[in-house]
Amino acid sequence: MAQCGSYGKNRKRGVLTAGILGTATVLRGRLRGTAEVGAEAMPDRPAAVLRRLTGIETRYWLDAETTVAALACEALRGALDRARLAPEALERVILVTSTGGDTLVPASVNAVIAGLGLDGRADGFDLNNACTGFLSAFDVAARCVATGSGPIGIAVVETLTRFLSPAHPRPYMVFGDAAMAAVVGPAASGGVHATHFGNVGAHRGAVVLGHPGWAGTLTCFEFESSRDELLDLARGALQKSADRVLAAAGLRLDEVEWVVLHQPNGSMLQALIRGLGIDPARVVPVVEAIGSVGAASVAVSLDRLLRERPVAPGDRILMMAVGAGMSYGAVLYEVGR
Repeated sequence: MAQCGSYGKNRKRGVLTAGILGTATVLRGRLRGTAEVGAEAMPDRPAAVLRRLTGIETRYWLDAETTVAALACEALRGALDRARLAPEALERVILVTSTGGDTLVPASVNAVIAGLGLDGRADGFDLNNACTGFLSAFDVAARCVATGSGPIGIAVVETLTRFLSPAHPRPYMVFGDAAMAAVVGPAASGGVHATHFGNVGAHRGAVVLGHPGWAGTLTCFEFESSRDELLDLARGALQKSADRVLAAAGLRLDEVEWVVLHQPNGSMLQALIRGLGIDPARVVPVVEAIGSVGAASVAVSLDRLLRERPVAPGDRILMMAVGAGMSYGAVLYEVGR
């Protein structure tokens, strides 16, 4: 268990007093409905049936010219504006993406740093932990802030539709593209109470996208496990993470004001809400409108929560994600004043 606590000038009362200073979402590309996508991947299924099975109405598909770096820069500028900070305030940039970004070598974050005018001012790196990637990056950023770092920018950019084929209809029907950014920095109150992360490599074949550098591997997403198998794995992993962080904070689930939950598709989201015993009023669904967007799922839901719901200082937000690998994790965050 990774239980927050450590080490630096921004730590008080056993809590990492790192705060979310600003967030922003970027949705670009063509908005495609389930009927249109279904006609390509599952032409024998009525659109109404596909909408019911997936719980998705629309999703964004990027054009071929839009780069990961451009989306990351746009999202980070939006988050910095909300935080009332200039790009020069950032000391580190973490680029989260599940599909390799624009380049494998060098790290794609270099183009983001250049695009923000931060050459020689900030360092950065790419991070891939499938759908858990945003929470992994948030954990790293909070710990950096707790040990004395200034603001850190996290950009999540998922361009999943570039790796789809109607020959593999299940991922084709649910994936979409999205970007989100968050600025994490020192805070006078609130912060991260506890985190828990894990990986189970034995389940790494459940969802697969092969590396193009290895001959004979898949270059399109494919689901190797059934929906029920994926749902069981997800529910078990999320329950474990939630139990760990709530126990570390001495809280019950019903004492947490908000839950930001990974959203693999609409029907699975509702099944997870029921299975984990979460009050639906505390969740901000986004999957119906933007599809399954990998690591950006939790990130976009968090942005919507902070912008559209009556979140108050002192509110606790339980963020939970599970993804391919199998990776999973949870973060308990308290909103500062």
